[in-house]
Amino acid sequence: MTNYEQARRMVVDHVAPAGVEKVLLLEAAGRVLAEDYVTPKDMPRWDNSAMDGFAVRSADCAPGTVLKVTDYIPAGVSSDEAIAPGCAARIMTGAPIPPGADAVVPIEETEATAETVKLLQQVKRHDHIRFKGEDVASGDTVITKGTLLGPPQVSLLASFSAVLVPVYRKVRVAILSTGDELVDVGTEPTASQIVNSNTLALATAIKLCGAEPVILGIARDDRESHRALLAEGLKADVLITSAGVSAGDRDLVREVLAELGVAEKFWKPGIKPGGPTAFGMKGSVPVFSLPGNPVSTMITFEEFARPALLRMMGHEKVFRRTVPGVLKEGARKKAGKLNFLRVHVTLENGRYVASTSGDQNTGILKTMLRCNALALLPADRTEFTAGEEVDLHLLDPTLELEV
Repeated sequence: MTNYEQARRMVVDHVAPAGVEKVLLLEAAGRVLAEDYVTPKDMPRWDNSAMDGFAVRSADCAPGTVLKVTDYIPAGVSSDEAIAPGCAARIMTGAPIPPGADAVVPIEETEATAETVKLLQQVKRHDHIRFKGEDVASGDTVITKGTLLGPPQVSLLASFSAVLVPVYRKVRVAILSTGDELVDVGTEPTASQIVNSNTLALATAIKLCGAEPVILGIARDDRESHRALLAEGLKADVLITSAGVSAGDRDLVREVLAELGVAEKFWKPGIKPGGPTAFGMKGSVPVFSLPGNPVSTMITFEEFARPALLRMMGHEKVFRRTVPGVLKEGARKKAGKLNFLRVHVTLENGRYVASTSGDQNTGILKTMLRCNALALLPADRTEFTAGEEVDLHLLDPTLELEV
């Protein structure tokens, strides 16, 4: 049996970035840069004022000195008029430093009239000047390939008028739920039917990864329906199925995928919940066959499919952060499988404390509402005591900001 760690590593080792595209700068936000960005110019492009005030010659300045104001330089305007001895130019933040000036005096350190300015403080050479290239020099690699583009990166790219940005392509992820018992959302189920919630849960998880969900619908419990929809799903970058992956006489997913040329890499990776999970490849298309129980579907997507999608879109960090935490209550399990305990984590006295999010039966969906982390209970253990330290996979990004 493939164990949990082997299975996760196998998944990410079988996938690679799906390709590169150039998109408009705003569309690049939240995407991963596919090439190093080398600056085409200096920034700032000229020496400029860091304050509203007066451009001066520092040699002329001493506390109490009165200078004649001979020029006015607002932002967006440059002046070729040199600062003569005993003179100053009124200047605004961002405006180019005029010839002859080597310092700026903030307006609050002066007493000014329309024609003169009295200096109240000592002035030093280079005070309040932002020099050409002091932020970024032309030819610098300022954003490296593999960087997730957030506000600082977009701001810098915008500063250099980068209209189109090379990023890793969003992957298209086909979703197929299976089973005669399923009905679409909006249909009132009979006593023997259930609403197909898994498709929308998976689509939401896919969107939150930055990928594009493609909903195929529901495959009924016959080979023809499975074959037609699975074949369609294999045209996408990734195929994810829900249910029909165990060993029942109506569990057709693995058999039909094999007939369609999908090479299975593992099945039943020694975990609970999510035991029947399977993973395979058809060429460069990864195929995740997840259990049909909604709790199991969400957990196995989180642990196996999400890292693959992130890797395919250029992310370098694809696994959730793992931190040590302590159990607030004891727990028991059978030996042989790694268990994912749904927990609610809080930060108490500098450490993570995990309390159960409720009944761990996989049919209890509401436990996922309070669950913000998964406690990993090792396969070879059966009993865990309150206060014992375990590994936690943090599902809520805000928790990562607290430490």
